[in-house]
Amino acid sequence: MSKIYFQGTFGAYSHLAALSVDKKAEIIPCKTFDECFLKASTDSNSKIIIPESNRITGNIGIEYLIFQYRLNIYSEYFQKIEHNLLGLPGTRISEIKNVYSHSQALSQCSNFIKNNDLVEHVRADTAGSAEMISKNKDKKSAAIASTLSAETYGLEVLKKNIENEKGNLTRFLIMGKNISQPEYGKKKYITSFLFKLKSKPAALYQSLGGFAINGVNLTKLQSYPEKNSFDSFFFLCDLDGHIEDSKVQKSLEELGLHCEDFHVLGVFEADKIREK
Repeated sequence: MSKIYFQGTFGAYSHLAALSVDKKAEIIPCKTFDECFLKASTDSNSKIIIPESNRITGNIGIEYLIFQYRLNIYSEYFQKIEHNLLGLPGTRISEIKNVYSHSQALSQCSNFIKNNDLVEHVRADTAGSAEMISKNKDKKSAAIASTLSAETYGLEVLKKNIENEKGNLTRFLIMGKNISQPEYGKKKYITSFLFKLKSKPAALYQSLGGFAINGVNLTKLQSYPEKNSFDSFFFLCDLDGHIEDSKVQKSLEELGLHCEDFHVLGVFEADKIREK
């Protein structure tokens, strides 16, 4: 049986995403993102599912681990984020004084929190907050988490969809040690790679010219400082297209002339949600 590691505790949005990606896999929680990457780099029969960015709050901050471990990206998955107020069974919203969750979840539900005059308490994750409410048996406290957390820890959904903005999505990457990519066909693909430029003036400007000339669309270009440095940067990049497409190949060859380090992280089908 294949394994999927995720960061957090059972009931987390990452757990929900893992179930959507592969219900038959053994899904295993890790305390940290570092632990997830380490497990996948040593066990070729496992994958990890990692949140990479959120539509509202931006990057999650795992780029340094992508650079460090250079695991292969097999696919992307967009998880709809729906926050719910969870409490002990039989609790009324009017009884609640304190609300616990991850800082991003609290921020994304700020209107509901203010309107109900609740005191916020930041915790490491959403599902862990739900587990704490279940154990402490305090009717004055509630958690903001997924409906899966409610099922997992025997809590009641006191109010569904309390987020400020509907339609929030988190982009997850499914990664692993083994290199695998789909055959080049008529589907829409993404090629993901990282690079470090040679140190010279206007290096970034010159290096990207090949994409413009060949009509290749970059959907992500993110800089990240090299360890213990503020003047040396890696770039994390996604482009529309398959690496076997001649336009993509020419663009990457042109980029390679300007690079000190270049590494393809993966080629995978674009999630259908991108077309909406």
